[in-house]
Amino acid sequence: MHAFMRQVSVTYRCAMLYREKQLAETGLAGCQTPYLVALYRMPGISQEELARYLNVNKSSVARQLASLEKKGYVRREASPCDRRIQLVFPTQKAEDIKDRLFEVLFGWSEYLTADFSPEEKQQLLSMMRRVADRAEAYVKGGCDACEPSENT
Repeated sequence: MHAFMRQVSVTYRCAMLYREKQLAETGLAGCQTPYLVALYRMPGISQEELARYLNVNKSSVARQLASLEKKGYVRREASPCDRRIQLVFPTQKAEDIKDRLFEVLFGWSEYLTADFSPEEKQQLLSMMRRVADRAEAYVKGGCDACEPSENT
């Protein structure tokens, strides 16, 4: 299965390069787009919840949010319930690029699957969803029986 993980990794790295190129005028790094997508869906989410949602560590979230805040795409404010909790919101600047951002994200998916039939696209999505669900279960500790073997 090493070949499978290599293909996933190559696809991910190419996606980051594609996003950066397509969004060059925004100053966004390819790896910052998932943060904005999450904030569009859940404005006011805490940094900790964002880390869990994106399956990244808290220090990465803090670093990316600091960069996005400096670029004017997000704002953080203390929670009214607990001043230690930082809530994160997209700014108007982020809202202004929302359509373009989703156009880029969907465009990449369409580019990658352009030669696939509708059935193949659905099958690929279904299988990748199962792979992602299993990966998340492992990371979140919800799968005692899914320890990776040394052969993978």
